[in-house]
Amino acid sequence: MDAYSAAVIRVAETVLPSVASVAVRTRQGGGAGSASVITDDGLLLTSAHVVAGAVAVELAFSDGTTTPADIVGADVLSDLALLRARGGTPHPVTLGDAARLKVGQLVVALGNPRGFAGSVTAGIVSALGRSLPTSAGRVIDEVIQTDAALNPGNSGGALADSSGRMIGVNTAVAGVGLGLAVPINATTRAIIDALRTSGRVRRAWLGVAGAKVALSPDAATKVGSPNGLQIVSVIAGSPAAEAGARPGDIVLSIDGTPVFDPTGLQRRMIEDAIGRRMEMTVWRNGALVDVVVEPQELRVG
Repeated sequence: MDAYSAAVIRVAETVLPSVASVAVRTRQGGGAGSASVITDDGLLLTSAHVVAGAVAVELAFSDGTTTPADIVGADVLSDLALLRARGGTPHPVTLGDAARLKVGQLVVALGNPRGFAGSVTAGIVSALGRSLPTSAGRVIDEVIQTDAALNPGNSGGALADSSGRMIGVNTAVAGVGLGLAVPINATTRAIIDALRTSGRVRRAWLGVAGAKVALSPDAATKVGSPNGLQIVSVIAGSPAAEAGARPGDIVLSIDGTPVFDPTGLQRRMIEDAIGRRMEMTVWRNGALVDVVVEPQELRVG
């Protein structure tokens, strides 16, 4: 047997018992997806869109075991959700760290595509650091792109490395040979912890939209950075508007942390920032200006 086949078989034997087919009943009908057991006490990780609007959730494992499950919490901004099985579950999958992935690395996708439970496909990491817009209008960062075959029903299932560690949650099919997965990393682990303890994830909000912009050589020399986040619009009545931020301002840092693009600002808008006065340094009309902002809690839906 060749090494590639041996690796895929090893991953399938290790991870597949922990992956469940998810049958969802909503008021509009039904749906299906996948989920992975991540704790000994029966918590499963899946995609938020798999369980959206669910009034009942049923799990089925590869050994024939079935059990109802409850939604512990869902976060549409990261497209992650936690389920708790009411009955016993298999041994949990081991969570890895997507930050260690390399392009070209072998990955294995496990799930329930088109109702075919216990399906396994393999491929490679095609790219890293992709961005994926969510239905709630926020962007998921550091998304993994893979050419492992994904189909409807794979969502919520495990993307595993050759050691059998779960390094991603399959979330989208962007085309033939182009699948996307939310990475298992420090941010994801924090989201899982928040969902487990409170059923939701709290984030801060400033009320600005912007894009990465390159500064002129003269400005870059003065501020010590070649790039910043240029504010395109400011929502009326938002924390940014109340603080005096203006379209055209180029955000350079917030709370002492450099900001180079929308992702950099988004990463600062965590629960700890809610209601806390923070200094935002902007480049405005050829001068550095400090704007004091007080982020509010982001409300979704």
